[in-house]
Amino acid sequence: MQKHSLAVSLPAMLLLVVSAAAQAQDGAYQAPRTPDGDPDLNGIWQTMNSAHWDLEAHHARRTPVPEYGALGAIPGGLSVVEGGSIPYQDWALEQRNSNRADWLNLDPAAKCFIPGIPRATYMPLPFQIVQTPKSVFFAYEWGGNSRAVRLDRPGTRAELPSWMGYSLGRFEGDTLVVEVTDQVADTWFDASGNFHSEELVVEERFTRTGPNSMRYEATITDPQVFTEPWTISMPLYRRLEENARLLEFKCIPLGGEDAAYGHLRRGATPE
Repeated sequence: MQKHSLAVSLPAMLLLVVSAAAQAQDGAYQAPRTPDGDPDLNGIWQTMNSAHWDLEAHHARRTPVPEYGALGAIPGGLSVVEGGSIPYQDWALEQRNSNRADWLNLDPAAKCFIPGIPRATYMPLPFQIVQTPKSVFFAYEWGGNSRAVRLDRPGTRAELPSWMGYSLGRFEGDTLVVEVTDQVADTWFDASGNFHSEELVVEERFTRTGPNSMRYEATITDPQVFTEPWTISMPLYRRLEENARLLEFKCIPLGGEDAAYGHLRRGATPE
């Protein structure tokens, strides 16, 4: 009797193992649901990479400010761009290289300007997602920035461009898809001079891959700058420490406020 039970249970156990393995290979994690039935993306999330410095593969570099020593060193990192490199038009690649050569003075984030999308996602600080039936709210620790992804306004556009653009969202199965338009051309994708024009359109995809992880993808379309659309992809991780929360972040422009805003002060001499 015991042998018969064992013979019956072994195939069942194998079936469960095979099913679990197939589910893992398919990435078929079933995310918990909000009361409205949408995938639950609520929580505090953060990347663990060096994409903020450079989306493409890059080696470690010494700090451009010697006084910072090793604490200011730029870490190396792998490319998060599908295919490895960004498909620039020839003129735009020259502009990127020019930006990179003087990035410390030109990077808007170094002056505490809003980083824009997608860069806000992989800045080296956490962000929080709060869902409601009509919108998904993103709050970023970096600079206290935020944006609302509207779920109930399909087909609309912003009246004016802004630093974080205009975000419209929808759910496709377990994925939140966000289309971001109407961003100003002043933001960069990273601290290596990668840039865009005012025609930038970003399609973001947020997909839960586990209890404490999420896949982030962003497809970049800008026919003024790139030869074709391109995509970045990276994991996001939930902050699990007790009482995790966003903290106040005081951004001090590199070189001090005079370096960033001195030209705006009364009596300043135009350059």
